[in-house]
Amino acid sequence: MKKILALLLSAVMVIGLFAGCGGGSTTTPTTAPAQSGGDAPETTAPAAAADSLDGTYDITVWVSEMDGVKELTQQQIQDFMAENPGIVINATVEGITEAESATQMITSVEDGADLYCFAQDQLARLVQAGALTKLGTKASAEVTELNDTGAVAAATVGTDLWCYPMTSDNGYFMIYDSSVIAPEHLDSLEDIIADCEAAGRGFSMELETSAWYNAAFFFATGCHSNWTMSADGKNFESVDDDFNSDKGVIALKGMQKLLRSPAYKSSSSADDFSAAIPAAVVIVGTWGTSAAKAALGDNYACTDLPSFTVDGTSYHLGSYSGNKLMGVKPQTDPVKTAVLQKLALYLTSEKCQLERFNLVGWGPSNVAAQQNEAVVSDPALAALAAQSAYATPQGQIHGSWWDIAKVYATAAKEATSDDDLKAALQTYENSIQGLFSMSAEEREAFTVIGSINGDGWTVDLPMTKQEDGTWLTDEAYAMDAGVEFKVRQGKAWDVSYGVDGNNFVVETAGTYKVKLTLNGEVGTVELVPAE
Repeated sequence: MKKILALLLSAVMVIGLFAGCGGGSTTTPTTAPAQSGGDAPETTAPAAAADSLDGTYDITVWVSEMDGVKELTQQQIQDFMAENPGIVINATVEGITEAESATQMITSVEDGADLYCFAQDQLARLVQAGALTKLGTKASAEVTELNDTGAVAAATVGTDLWCYPMTSDNGYFMIYDSSVIAPEHLDSLEDIIADCEAAGRGFSMELETSAWYNAAFFFATGCHSNWTMSADGKNFESVDDDFNSDKGVIALKGMQKLLRSPAYKSSSSADDFSAAIPAAVVIVGTWGTSAAKAALGDNYACTDLPSFTVDGTSYHLGSYSGNKLMGVKPQTDPVKTAVLQKLALYLTSEKCQLERFNLVGWGPSNVAAQQNEAVVSDPALAALAAQSAYATPQGQIHGSWWDIAKVYATAAKEATSDDDLKAALQTYENSIQGLFSMSAEEREAFTVIGSINGDGWTVDLPMTKQEDGTWLTDEAYAMDAGVEFKVRQGKAWDVSYGVDGNNFVVETAGTYKVKLTLNGEVGTVELVPAE
């Protein structure tokens, strides 16, 4: 990153020459890369004249792996060039999940895409890694004007905008089979569960495997978990969390109603509607609508989440709300940066957001697109809009929280008393507070987490640094073929390694130690057979 900054500071003088030639409108100002490991000053490049952007640019773009999105993006880039005839873009467009996109960028910013899409919960770690170019004043004003306030907040760290909103639909609601769930039961979790059980059908909600979903019960009772970052967006300083409370106990009691039902499945896949024992209900987001429609046909229906009752009081299930975002990787050439910023603004425009809505049903963040008749009448987006009254905007959250907050669901399933529930919540609180008391050695150390020993991604297995600089697990573990894991630093996901950004998958059963070899920002994971 220091090399990138030095080159950019030199290039700023070059772009100044371009900006001094000719007239016309100016492009968005650009900024130097954020520094993740030093006190180097940020530099904002002068605005370049429009004709100075003419040229040919080779870029890589990472977009959703959903069917058709890659091809649509390629067409949209062609449309951009038609509107900007002096700019020629040779784009390599690749499909990748938003989560893996962020992970790969953090693993190696230099090898990452020039433009890439990600979910808002990844913003903090991308800023920390220096993987984003901050928007200039003009671009920030335009993005703020064109998008809803929640989307703008999702793209902001501190007082700065770091990326471009693409959607305002990264939340969840209920998709159901209208031939199974009675209309008068839609507001009651207990009645919906009873309908599923009576029909021998499933109820899928990812409680034991995803804190993102199980937080719905805590938000229902008025709980919160708010994380505070440093002004530079590089570190988490504190957390205000009241899950460990009487309200949290009520949340777990509500969760038990579904956890203990024979209809329950810890899943958020709309493919469950086509399973051997098909689901009648799946709690999922807009990305599940295509599979749900195909499976349910005329019985496809959507609504907001129901309420559950504990001790005579009803609590409407909450949810997280969020956004998909598009970021620009820091560049050494400020002219290319200006082109990428211009392209990112176009790809997140009203026109392009509506094209993605028509293709895959994504809900726009652009306020004009939100008023489109087809968007307003879409059942899934209508359900999401209804659920928004009970939704909590997803802020920046420590990467370890997602693992810590999964454990209490399984504990609630097995609990036999209120004391058991309180113990599970106390364990949760101790774990999140422990994130702020880790020693420097613990933050730097690597561990292995995954399905080894059947732990279900809940236990970090210790590693020790060797004399040659590699890291090796302290023990050898028996692993079946198909076991998956990753190596991560500081028991968080800001730095993690598997294979090409994905989990490491054991091919041959055996007893192994896990070895990590680091080469700069690249980490290689391998298995070492036990002696």
